[in-house]
Amino acid sequence: MPSAVKGNYYASGLLKGFDEVMRLVPSFFKTIMGRVYQDKWRVYVDTGGTFTDGLALSPDGKRSRTKILSRDDAPLQIARQLTRTPQGPLPPIQMRLGTTRGTNALLEERGAEVVFFVTEGFGDLLRIGDQRRPDLFVLDVKKPLPLHAEVVEVPGRLDSQGNVIQSLRTELLKQKADELVARGRRVAAVMLLHSYRNSAHELAVKDVLLECGFEYVACSCQLAPFIKAVPRAETTVVDAYLGPLMTEYLDGVNEALSGGSLQVMNSAGGLVSRDNYRPKDSLLSGPAAGVVGAATVGKIAGLEKLIAFDMGGTSTDVSRFDGDFNYCQTHQVGRAHLMAPALQIETVAAGGGSICGIEGGLLFVSPHSAGAEPGPACYGAGGPLTITDVNLLLGRLDLDSFNLPVFPDAAEKRFEEVSSKHGSTREELLLGFLALANERMASTIRKISVREGYDPADHALVAFGGAGGQHACAVAEGLGMEKILFPADAGLLSAFGLEQARLEKILEEQILVSGSEFATVGSQELGALEGRAISALEAEGVPAGKIIIRRRTAHIRFMGQESVLSVDFDDFSKAPFLFNERYLQTFGYAPSDRELELVSLRVIASTRNEMVHNEVFEATGEPVAGRLLKTCFEGQWLESPVIERGGLKPGVMIHGPALVSDAFGTLIIEPGWRGVVGTEASLLLEKVALIEPTKTSVAERELLTHRFTSIVEEMGAQLKRTAISTNIKERLDFSCALLDPKGRLIVNAPHIPVHLGALGLCVREISARLKMEAGDVVVTNHPACGGSHLPDVTLIAPVFDGDNELLGYVANRAHHAEIGGIAPGSMSPAAKSLAEEGVVISPMYLFSDGEARWSEMESCLRDAPFPTRRVEENLADLQAQVAAVRMGEIALKQMASDVGADKVRDQMDFIHNQAAQAIGGKLREWKGRELRATQLLDNGAQLAVRIQVDLGGIDVDFSGTDKVSEGNLNATPAIVRSVLVYVLRLLVGKDMPLNEGLLEPVKVNLPECLLNPDFGDDDAKAPPVFGGNVEVSQRLVDTLLLAFEAAACSQGTMNNFVMGDNARSYYETIGGGAGAGEGFTGASGVHVHMSNTAITDPEILEWRFPVRLNRFSLRTGSGGEGQWNGGDGLEREIEFLEPQTVSLLGQHRLEQPYGMNGGKEGACGSQIIIRADGVEEDLEYATHTEVKKGDRLVIKTPGGGGYGGL
Repeated sequence: MPSAVKGNYYASGLLKGFDEVMRLVPSFFKTIMGRVYQDKWRVYVDTGGTFTDGLALSPDGKRSRTKILSRDDAPLQIARQLTRTPQGPLPPIQMRLGTTRGTNALLEERGAEVVFFVTEGFGDLLRIGDQRRPDLFVLDVKKPLPLHAEVVEVPGRLDSQGNVIQSLRTELLKQKADELVARGRRVAAVMLLHSYRNSAHELAVKDVLLECGFEYVACSCQLAPFIKAVPRAETTVVDAYLGPLMTEYLDGVNEALSGGSLQVMNSAGGLVSRDNYRPKDSLLSGPAAGVVGAATVGKIAGLEKLIAFDMGGTSTDVSRFDGDFNYCQTHQVGRAHLMAPALQIETVAAGGGSICGIEGGLLFVSPHSAGAEPGPACYGAGGPLTITDVNLLLGRLDLDSFNLPVFPDAAEKRFEEVSSKHGSTREELLLGFLALANERMASTIRKISVREGYDPADHALVAFGGAGGQHACAVAEGLGMEKILFPADAGLLSAFGLEQARLEKILEEQILVSGSEFATVGSQELGALEGRAISALEAEGVPAGKIIIRRRTAHIRFMGQESVLSVDFDDFSKAPFLFNERYLQTFGYAPSDRELELVSLRVIASTRNEMVHNEVFEATGEPVAGRLLKTCFEGQWLESPVIERGGLKPGVMIHGPALVSDAFGTLIIEPGWRGVVGTEASLLLEKVALIEPTKTSVAERELLTHRFTSIVEEMGAQLKRTAISTNIKERLDFSCALLDPKGRLIVNAPHIPVHLGALGLCVREISARLKMEAGDVVVTNHPACGGSHLPDVTLIAPVFDGDNELLGYVANRAHHAEIGGIAPGSMSPAAKSLAEEGVVISPMYLFSDGEARWSEMESCLRDAPFPTRRVEENLADLQAQVAAVRMGEIALKQMASDVGADKVRDQMDFIHNQAAQAIGGKLREWKGRELRATQLLDNGAQLAVRIQVDLGGIDVDFSGTDKVSEGNLNATPAIVRSVLVYVLRLLVGKDMPLNEGLLEPVKVNLPECLLNPDFGDDDAKAPPVFGGNVEVSQRLVDTLLLAFEAAACSQGTMNNFVMGDNARSYYETIGGGAGAGEGFTGASGVHVHMSNTAITDPEILEWRFPVRLNRFSLRTGSGGEGQWNGGDGLEREIEFLEPQTVSLLGQHRLEQPYGMNGGKEGACGSQIIIRADGVEEDLEYATHTEVKKGDRLVIKTPGGGGYGGL
């Protein structure tokens, strides 16, 4: 190696000796696949955010490796080092590249200035997104801004079948394009509605733009020809945003490889040539290469089921492999949602650089990282305390083999600063930080396992990345896993994955056929798809004899359903049978009266894999004794041998505790584990002894809280996975919760606020009426029993410990799209009683002593005065709700078994009391004050509140609120509690579980009024409540925030829209403007306060229902003016293509959303019907009407109030 190159390399401080590293290349990389090439160098480069890894195979079959700091020319620097070509032309090279270049540009917002061309009426599509706010419990809502710099709305329209209903006006488009080019615009993204059905309009726009001088034009019909406009648009904009940058970058690499070739890893784990590369396909190329590497070493080691665990400095990537890769069609990178095939990889914000600290006496491991600069404290650049520092201070890193200069004193100093005000010991705090990081990673794997329906304990953990080996044993133990594979050169496994990746072409075609066409059209399209995939690889230079169709997948659903199930097949004629089999396995039933719909087909063509030999793990001896290092495990300092990995021979057995180190990473073998070195230099670890944990109290509180949270999140994942309705699966209109033995809400998953505060009261009401024993599940939707409105159905299960003592309750509440009533959708403003709103489910056993009572449940749904129109769907979603509570029940029992039932109950009390203390401290700001506020509903009824704050707590008095409403604007005590808990959680402003401890210092006076009606014993005489749940809840938040002077009024409504007929129904809620506050403007086009459901994608809406969405945009100027303006509402215009029954309910149609401290009011909302003959009808806030073909409904939602005078 030339001395100049060596000098530069040593100067980086990364490695102690390049020649030594070259010498220590393991046999694994020397012998795998038995490849010897005679013509060109093979170089495999994985460029990460901090480091770039490289492997190379010379023409004579010799291997080498390296690692350097990432920079713009890192791939070429790697190539020069490994081919020993410091200057001049490179030798012929075939390079395979995985790069984070595009990902980093996306995250750092360094892309092109993109002009977004979109169907007229949808210019704000990406600003609105799915209308959900990212954080439930903040007033200052921060929505990510779209990546485009400018928007052009394109006249011209296709219907949902792809037929032209309005021609494209190219002359206007050309005029606008010339103007843009004159202003310097050169990059465009084009997404027109339904272009996945007919690409002609989009391609015509592309031709015009290129003709006018645009240089890079991305079209959605070419990049992601699938239904769903929003993710297709985001994908197209991302591709355009990164296209010019990545083109320049890859062209530079390719040109330097004169006489060579360049292939790029994509997010799906395959390779594409430079000419076929698109940025949207490769944003996960580095993690994908790691999964390919993990799958390869796992197969060689004889492990078919494995979980890849790639822990780096900033984050950890995990993925599952079970004989083949798991794919997803959509994924998220930063703020971009991409419609592109990718390996199913989950990222958790926990890595070696994760920042550790103490707040309020409690430990935390932040999702934020110290990064490469300044890095961990031990790097000596003034960085914070991180997990890397914690490992160093616990003796879990070997300084002598570290590949960077390390300063232990700097880490110690930073730790002393963090821990100075905490009374625990040094070891307790350090082990506490470590335990929190490990639990976060383990809980992510648990959540994925629930979502995909597998048990992690049946898998082996493949640990790699710079920090994977340090945490593998602890993470595996937390998941019940008993095998860990630590491959040779674990720190370079992504580069190795590039070598093992295959040239691959994934093609997917939208089909959308049913009935007799399922078989005929499906078979034809499958053959065409396979032919195109094979041709694409042949065009890459792959001989036909080396191409196989590796996988065939059909995405199928029953007609009328939104979600699909994917089935792999060899014979397409068997796909329906495979689907029905999987459907029954997932949902427990199959509809008897519905046809199957073939949504799409996917084929994967790839090069054939060469046979690989097996790695053998046969213990034959002990390692050579190394030096000893004191390492802390479970609070004890033990002498741990430090073993240099390069000197290990096959068959060597290592017992924990021990450290195995090389230049790129350290493996911690903890007590109770042992490892054997394989014939390819991998280490296979097995759990051989159970070490009783001695968790320290300093971290136990945080760990138990996290575990509670994981339980309810896993319940939510289970419910979403097994439900079939759009409301639950797509709109996410459900909530899950854990309650203590007293029925108090303790922890919830962050779902729908209006559900959560009510669940505690619901459990207490039902436990007072029905005795709940082990195995029972109770169901209700009755508003007098803690319910909200009838579509929200609650399931509750008690949980008992091993001594049959009550541990607590698990519960969920989910919105059923149809549950009877006088109109489809079960939410008619015309209903005059509770019975007319739908099926009323008084508390009843769904399971008693473990025995199901489905027949009684079905009778309840069918035999009501106004029965449900979709019994099968109701029962299917109830089964999904049962599965979720059963999962929560099992998990809480297991937790009690692991840590003790008394600790579980004590932790529940702790969380409750912690919330009580937090709100008590916050309320001191209003000590001695009396706060009052009133608000008028649009029916003229008054909400009134008086709040008296004193040293002992607060009195909240709703006297002065008007009597029970004749319409449906009647709430319940459960809804009032939900609102109070939500508002108090907003005021606290701390990251803590929303729970009823917040109500501990609160005394409520709630007389009989519209917030507390008397339901009596006759549902036919009981008041309707639909509006109380969705509208009064929002207006009550307005009232309380006005009393506390916390922020200006938000839109204060959910803007409920229901349509349907006897065969189908549809329900949506629509976002609006958020109120401004001191120091922040209100967000536009979002759901506020008590709701946060997603809105249906425009193309899905038009495909499923006989309507056309003509406009969905921000209502510019509807937010109130002020020093900080309120957010703007939305405008939505829907044209009906068939007769439908329509119900509408909203608020702030008459009363404007208030401003605060001199800020102006937000604009009122409105709803107008424009009949087919042009006659306009202003509709009241609550309307039930019939529409005909050609009628149009225009809904304008309120803006938020402004804050502060101008």
